[in-house]
Amino acid sequence: MTLPGLAPRAEYGGIVGVWAAGAVIAIVIGVVAPGEWRAAWMPVGMAACLILAFVVQLVQGHSQGFVRRVALSTLGAFVVMGLIGLGLGLSSMFA
Repeated sequence: MTLPGLAPRAEYGGIVGVWAAGAVIAIVIGVVAPGEWRAAWMPVGMAACLILAFVVQLVQGHSQGFVRRVALSTLGAFVVMGLIGLGLGLSSMFA
């Protein structure tokens, strides 16, 4: 027997929060890391987003759709960081 949640939380807030964290991490890497080390630091930032996605979804406490939410969080952060990394790479070519 399953019991319905008394006050269901919004599940997309945590997903979008990880995307925003990925954008912030990518921008910080772009500003702080030297140009030749940016590509090496991006996977480290992505790993931080993966850990953050797990933590955020575990804190929410919903077991239904856990893997889907973690996957959406991680994939979104990957796309956001990839686009910012592409912009950083293009800007380093022309600067």
